[in-house]
Amino acid sequence: MMRERLLANFYIAFEAVLANKLRSMLTALGIIFGVAAVIAMLAIGAGAQEEILEQIKLVGVNNIIVKPIIEQTDENVEEELGEKEKKKFSPGLTLRDVEAVKKIIPNITKVSPEILLETHIIKGGKRRSAKLVGVEPAYFQISNFELQDGSMFNEQQLIKGEPVCIIGKSVSTKFFPTENPVGKQIKCGNQWLRIIGVLKERLISESSISNLGIRDYNMDVYTPLQTVLVRYENRDLITQQMIESANRGGGMMFFGNDGGDNSDNSKTTNYHQIDRLVVQVEETEKLNPTADIVSRLLKRRHYDVVDYEITIPELLLKQQQRTKSIFNFVLGAIAGISLLVGGIGIMNIMLASVMERIKEIGLRLSIGAKKDDIIIQFMCEAVMISISGGIVGVILGVSMASIVSNFADIPTIITFSSILLSFGVAATVGLIFGITPAKKAAEQDPITSLRYE
Repeated sequence: MMRERLLANFYIAFEAVLANKLRSMLTALGIIFGVAAVIAMLAIGAGAQEEILEQIKLVGVNNIIVKPIIEQTDENVEEELGEKEKKKFSPGLTLRDVEAVKKIIPNITKVSPEILLETHIIKGGKRRSAKLVGVEPAYFQISNFELQDGSMFNEQQLIKGEPVCIIGKSVSTKFFPTENPVGKQIKCGNQWLRIIGVLKERLISESSISNLGIRDYNMDVYTPLQTVLVRYENRDLITQQMIESANRGGGMMFFGNDGGDNSDNSKTTNYHQIDRLVVQVEETEKLNPTADIVSRLLKRRHYDVVDYEITIPELLLKQQQRTKSIFNFVLGAIAGISLLVGGIGIMNIMLASVMERIKEIGLRLSIGAKKDDIIIQFMCEAVMISISGGIVGVILGVSMASIVSNFADIPTIITFSSILLSFGVAATVGLIFGITPAKKAAEQDPITSLRYE
């Protein structure tokens, strides 16, 4: 019996919606545009969030950075050290450490060792200070560098340490203003290098360079790591000067190439073969545990001498989490406001509909319909309008997201969850905002309603 009543009331509500197509369409407009706006904004927001997070990752949110500590010691202090401490030494940060990290530590996508040398560039009577960076191909991927002209290092150039280089955009502009530098020679320090590629310009503001300590990558010269070790400097090689320097200290605390003058009381020794090591982790959540493993691995390999520092981009991690929170908050607010407006529209027009159909309500009540039947009828009308508006809104929202993506070149991501959420909320809004008009209709007095003009 109850099922038959529900079906009968649903049929009456369906007929009422069809009989007033224009009113029903106007009622549904709020939901249509509300759902469309929610889906489109969620798609645009999700695309923008993904793009921002990817950019943050490219900057280095998933990177563990290992830098050597260049010790500066005083001979008088060394004399006060115990015999045990004086005999401790470390081989420094070397390519052997890099191979150990690759071999032992899981969940690593890329490893990039770097050697950084202060040098100068000479070409056509022009001379300018610059940085020569010995790298492997992974460096360009981790740092998000792209080639403008030429090619990357090939296997033979990497293994044999051939005299080739890739230059930054500013180097190309200053030394080759009117010609293509690819294939030309440029002198870096005491070596001539053949240019095989030019990087795209990386826009970095002057404030970022000064405040954040970021160097101007456009003025760097990049060459294979092996080229630096073979043709410029290999601090892992033990020389007579290094042995004498270590013996003067009374122990072997520091093995390395002493590039300075040791005639004063203090000495600065850089015995590290590489100047920077970047380890890219597969997932952000594994960043801290992996950094801890790297630290313990290096400590064991360096005989408990902590002559390195490990940093992870905590600020970028916090920014990543903050970006997610901001996007979720903004998109939730937009969705709520859009659907609230649509729900208010349904309630207002349904209330106006009650006033227009007072005689119809009175007639149904006078021939035996109960108040519950009237409530169910108007609730069914509101829900049907909301659901139909939700369907049209989903189609319109997906179309809007596609149009924005194609014509405005803004990335959009349409997910099934956003469609399901919007559709479900549309039906819920119709149900909630249809309660007041339905109750108002059921409370009409049949006698007064039949006399209503």
